[in-house]
Amino acid sequence: MPSQMSFERACAIAFSLVSAASLTSAGPCDIYADGDTPCVAAHSTTRALYDDYSGALYQVTRGSDNTTLDISPLSAGGVADADSQDSFCSLTTCLISIIYDQSGNGNHLTQGPPGGFDGPDVDGYDNLASAVGAPVTLNGQKAYGVFMSPGCGYRNDNAVGTATGDEAEGMYAVLDGTHYNSACCFDYGNAETSATDTGAGHMEAIYFGTSTGWGYGEGSGPWLMADMENGLFSGYASTENSADPSISYRFFTSIVKGEADEWALRGGNAASGSLTTYYSGIRPSGYNPMDKEGAIILGIGGDNSNGAQGTFYEGVMTTGYPSADTENSVQANIVAAGYAVTSLVSGPTLTAGDVVSIRVTTSGYTDRWIAHTGTTVNTQVVSSSSSTTLKEEASWKIVEGLGYSGCFSFESVDTPGSYIRHSDFVLLLNEDDGTTLFATDATFCPETAMDGDSSYSSLRSWSYPTRYFRHYENVMYAASNGGVQDFDATTSFNDDVSWNITTAFAT
Repeated sequence: MPSQMSFERACAIAFSLVSAASLTSAGPCDIYADGDTPCVAAHSTTRALYDDYSGALYQVTRGSDNTTLDISPLSAGGVADADSQDSFCSLTTCLISIIYDQSGNGNHLTQGPPGGFDGPDVDGYDNLASAVGAPVTLNGQKAYGVFMSPGCGYRNDNAVGTATGDEAEGMYAVLDGTHYNSACCFDYGNAETSATDTGAGHMEAIYFGTSTGWGYGEGSGPWLMADMENGLFSGYASTENSADPSISYRFFTSIVKGEADEWALRGGNAASGSLTTYYSGIRPSGYNPMDKEGAIILGIGGDNSNGAQGTFYEGVMTTGYPSADTENSVQANIVAAGYAVTSLVSGPTLTAGDVVSIRVTTSGYTDRWIAHTGTTVNTQVVSSSSSTTLKEEASWKIVEGLGYSGCFSFESVDTPGSYIRHSDFVLLLNEDDGTTLFATDATFCPETAMDGDSSYSSLRSWSYPTRYFRHYENVMYAASNGGVQDFDATTSFNDDVSWNITTAFAT
């Protein structure tokens, strides 16, 4: 007969096993519902957020023929079917055209329309995100996040069930804590229904980045703040909140919640550990009561400010003010999902330190190689009988990516310290100025060639993953498969972005 102590220990073990099983079988929105603050919007391209959800997570649009495919979980409550996307998008480009709402309210996110502030996209409509810019694994299963370059944005101005006025709400998002900038505004949450700035208190959204125009946190950032319109708040006032830390987590759980004259910021490592409260208290002056309007935004500000960048994996909005216990259980669920990084590189292997030359593969141009004339990166006819100067201008040293170590940068052999980078989508050879912008603009990710030849490579921009090395009229661009520029033409795109990377003319 077991002793009382062993009986109690057995009960404790059994309880912990039941709790673990409940945690892994329940999705974040099941946990919020159990806490009497149900989800009114639930968005994720990586997994189902309810344990019984088996519907579409997101839609991709294929560049080759403009057809679409809905991507669903592999099983109810599971991880997205990345293999289905990979097969559909093989040898072409794909964009994320819809992020579906899993809550049943139909609060889907689609291309952001023109607003009060157009940002880099002067035509008004926001760009759609690349479907392949943010690969991850969840407990070993591949999935894709939403990698948003400046100019990207999603919105729903007719959302159902979201908080309006001074009603209570909560929200969380899992983000890439290493992908950000200082521009306005990488947000997820509640915004104006008109896509214009209608005044202080008309928003309540998660913000992530290094903007210091309003509030800011400890150190140099990036920080989690709340965008309440006409102000980003790290605490009570538009000043520094030393309790709001700079974030360095690769996967970051960010939480904003608000009710009548109270709001809070919480955050933590989405891959391990618990949440920390960065602020909990009364509203800033001029923000009580709130005048929330209930639209939903992703990657942009309430007035469509779309100069920011970031990566979104999953997030929800709730009705009611979630308790800390409920949020702690959601955090445990996120950690149990097992987010981890995976490679952005495919195709023939490139090795940092190698010196290469890069040949055009488009029929009729195969005697041309990527070279430079001053700062202009172009293609030129190069051969074994060419001058030493031209051979050096057509040779490139592969180095670890200046902006992302999982990809590569290309350093000039004849001008050490200068790298191929894009500026306004033109490829230039510029000296590294040490800025984050230069580093990201000079980083490219090789993948299997778009023309289908497994011995060739396509070179995709890390910071703008819809864009690839392309030759057009013998000049080099970071081009997309379709767009407003001549160099974005779809004709011969796959051939023009496929390259034979081989032994250098000069070492």
